[in-house]
Amino acid sequence: MRAYRISIDPEALQDIQDATDWYNEQLKGLGGYFLKQVKSQINSLKKNAVGYAVRYENVRCMQVRRFPFLVHYTVSERQRTVEVFAVFHTSRNPKIWLERKKGE
Repeated sequence: MRAYRISIDPEALQDIQDATDWYNEQLKGLGGYFLKQVKSQINSLKKNAVGYAVRYENVRCMQVRRFPFLVHYTVSERQRTVEVFAVFHTSRNPKIWLERKKGE
């Protein structure tokens, strides 16, 4: 089966950068570890994008291992694409990304 193509919205990239910076302020090198985990897990979606349950509307969420963050994404089976919308701390309201999309 053909791999999925991954697309990451600029806002999700900023989420990742903000979290990486915050973790680096807490402990040197921790941000790098966080970034490595997020990249690895997002890349894993190339092979198994539908392995995570739909949480709301058509958005799936994947827990970042060892960190309290969820990767929020949608899948197009027809186009074989994954679009990452947000990478949020689990204490944040996941519907925040909906507000982002309304502002476009």
